[in-house]
Amino acid sequence: MSKPKKKKPAPQVLRAPIKQSDAWVALSVVIVTFIVFFPALHNEFVAWDDYQLLVQNPHYRGLWWTQLRWMFTTFHMGHYQPLSWITFALDYLVWGMNPLGYHLTNLILHAANAVLFYFLTLRLLSLALPTRSVSEDLDLKAAAGFAALFFAIHPLRVESVAWATERRDVLSGLFFLATILWYLQAAKATITDRDRRRRLGAALICYALSLLSKASGVTLPAVLLVLDVYPLKRLGPGKWFTPSARPIWWEKIPFLIFAAGAAAIAPLAQQDAGAMQSVHEHGIVPRVAQSLYGLAFYLWKTIWPTDLSGLYELPPNLNPFAWPFLLSGATVVAVSTVVFILRRRWPAGLASWICYVIILFPVLGIVQSGWQMVADRYSYLSCLAWAILAGGGLYYYLRKNSGAQRRGWKPFPLAAGVSAGIIIALGVLTWRQVQVWHDTDGLWNHILAITDNSTFRSGNVHHLLARFEVSRGNLDRAIEHFRKSIEIEPDYPPFYNDLGNALARRGRLDEAIENYRRALALNPRLSLVHFNLGSALALQGHLREAEQHLEEALRIKPDYAEAYNNLGKVLAAEGYIDKAIYLFRQAAQIKPDFAEAHQSLAMALAEKGMKEEAAWELQEALRITQSQSQIQAGQ
Repeated sequence: MSKPKKKKPAPQVLRAPIKQSDAWVALSVVIVTFIVFFPALHNEFVAWDDYQLLVQNPHYRGLWWTQLRWMFTTFHMGHYQPLSWITFALDYLVWGMNPLGYHLTNLILHAANAVLFYFLTLRLLSLALPTRSVSEDLDLKAAAGFAALFFAIHPLRVESVAWATERRDVLSGLFFLATILWYLQAAKATITDRDRRRRLGAALICYALSLLSKASGVTLPAVLLVLDVYPLKRLGPGKWFTPSARPIWWEKIPFLIFAAGAAAIAPLAQQDAGAMQSVHEHGIVPRVAQSLYGLAFYLWKTIWPTDLSGLYELPPNLNPFAWPFLLSGATVVAVSTVVFILRRRWPAGLASWICYVIILFPVLGIVQSGWQMVADRYSYLSCLAWAILAGGGLYYYLRKNSGAQRRGWKPFPLAAGVSAGIIIALGVLTWRQVQVWHDTDGLWNHILAITDNSTFRSGNVHHLLARFEVSRGNLDRAIEHFRKSIEIEPDYPPFYNDLGNALARRGRLDEAIENYRRALALNPRLSLVHFNLGSALALQGHLREAEQHLEEALRIKPDYAEAYNNLGKVLAAEGYIDKAIYLFRQAAQIKPDFAEAHQSLAMALAEKGMKEEAAWELQEALRITQSQSQIQAGQ
């Protein structure tokens, strides 16, 4: 018998270029991402949460105990995001209130996510489509690089990167991707139990950091289970409840505990901001229709990313049987049916679709929060699956045609040309979309142009643009947009209230009062409108009716400092100085930094002959005014 021939070991010298190519691909992804998003570095803060979150908010500016305590206890603007606040604090310490630094940090984090996603795609594709030669390894890296760029420079990413407020998306995404990478490392069969525990521990730490940045990764434990089925193949038919599967289930428990905590906190944060909508306001059937619309929307915008907007408002009277919702439902059913039928031949399709639905589920509208029906930022994590499939499709094409070179046909130049064309097209669209977010005026006019030409016209967009025009002193243009918002949505009281405020500032008190009355006819429980109506009536000299509305404002909202102050002014004008002094003291006690209340109290005390106390109150009013001016100057 002849001796069996020994297999020659694979030449190790070929491994270095493969690893070196990872660095080159990752560097290329970073460079392209920075080039495409470069206009974001010239963007300003926009009057779409940036002002309330950053410009007018002094609480995050520093890393002393006072600021850190606030960061870890606040639900400011409806989110629990202490780690995101810490990064904003670091930005402030380095850059002050220069928006360049905040946008630069967002871009750096997004570029880091693109690199992590490259390695994640590389790992997942290698599990799903095992390589067999060095040339195929290089093809795999090219495919993973394409997937990373498809994710990184897609126009749907612009909102999360170019909007300073959405730091939470890119930061939570960084740790979300790191969690999955560590989990895949822990799932390797060739490592020791000790190494597996260490890697799972690292994954858990990254997951906690992701949730502390934003709760968007709350469904990650379910995603990990999908990965266990495919491509890891640790679970599946005949494997779900075997003894070997028990450790796989047990290792999810810590992730589930963290997810449950985040899932409990997130609604509390939204309720604190008043953003949650009850089932009475937004019924079950409309919510299902909205969810189906969302699932189809992000898929379609991934394929055809045009007419992107910063706000797609939820229609006030959503008709679930309108054609956009019926078409979306049919699309979701069709896609679900196709990927299920092809689950054996194309398991990646079903796994990707399930992950997409799972990650999107919290923001589809089943639990509705805010004005938006859908939002570009919700695609940041959910559409990762489509980028992986795009890279997998390129790799499959290259591998399938690996022998075409010998037949005289060159598949690689064709694939490279098509891939480059897609990346260039996405880059151009993203470059343009980034500039939409340059300033408030450009943003709102872009949103308005998209919305007015869409199926879902939005009164709220006109309303928000009008409020911005008020802040700039353009009252006539603001009034025009307020009226337009009422024309589109005539049953929303705040539109009438804000129109009344703009008219009052123009000196048109009769029209202002008329609009305040219309707002109260729609909802008589609005303390702010009672306050505004009472204040306008007082300016016209209708003191008795003004007093009634100001008292009603206080009955609805007992801690309304401004209402105490204005009611005190009315009573003082009617000659009730003692009652007025009591009301001014109440206003100053409720809101100690209310300079106008101290000034009103000083004037009333002086009229009573209490000059020493009046002088003290006047000095206090001056001190508060100067302090607030210094804070505004520091912004």
